[in-house]
Amino acid sequence: MRIRTRIITATVLVAGLLTAATACGGTASVDTKPKGSTAEKAKDKGEGTSEEKGEAEAKDKDAGVGDTLALSGMEEGSELDVTVVKVADPAKSGDEFSSPQAGNRSVGVQFQLVNTGGKPYADSPQNGAQLADAKGQQFESTFADITAGPSMSSDVKLRPGAKALGWVVFEVPKGAKPVTAQFAMDSGFADESGQWNLK
Repeated sequence: MRIRTRIITATVLVAGLLTAATACGGTASVDTKPKGSTAEKAKDKGEGTSEEKGEAEAKDKDAGVGDTLALSGMEEGSELDVTVVKVADPAKSGDEFSSPQAGNRSVGVQFQLVNTGGKPYADSPQNGAQLADAKGQQFESTFADITAGPSMSSDVKLRPGAKALGWVVFEVPKGAKPVTAQFAMDSGFADESGQWNLK
């Protein structure tokens, strides 16, 4: 009887955890359409037939260096306009302590964040940034200084309307060719990610 009670209790606990995990998880999406593009406007307004929207998306290019993506966080009113401003590849180390390991090189991506939401933004933006190469290998950021300019702060706090600008550094193998950069709010846990072509 005691074994049966334990099995039932364990089953109920596992079912509860699965339900909680499902409820917490949203629908992940990757935004590639620059702010102000025809496709982005049609998506926001819900205008046009599905065929017209498809034609608009085909005409619009995916975001690249210099383009801005409007991203949302997990909480209502948590929104950023994120721009990949510049790319430094290879990036030269700013000091003797932040050189990449043998066989690797540093790549810097300069991000600009503008708080377009209705509440303050507080995060460590590096945690939500990634690079991917042509093979699909993904690289997370590393804390390093480069000569291209100041690093993005690891403790960004922005009131609505305020902005932050800084370099996020990645360490990649010397033979790897980064082709996309991604950014998601809430240290990368937000359901919506932005993606920029770097080539």
